[in-house]
Amino acid sequence: MAVQQSKKSKSKKGMRRAHHHAAVPAVVYCQCGEPTLPHRVCSSCGSYRGRQVLPVASE
Repeated sequence: MAVQQSKKSKSKKGMRRAHHHAAVPAVVYCQCGEPTLPHRVCSSCGSYRGRQVLPVASE
């Protein structure tokens, strides 16, 4: 079994984990043309996968 020779510092731990960050979410464009996050209801028109899910707040 492997045994470490000395404790890794916080700096070295951070350097090792530098590539563990979350990827930037992809942008999907709704039918109305607004960019939205994938698998989410469009905040501007309230539609999801071509269906009207939320009522549109008209001013």
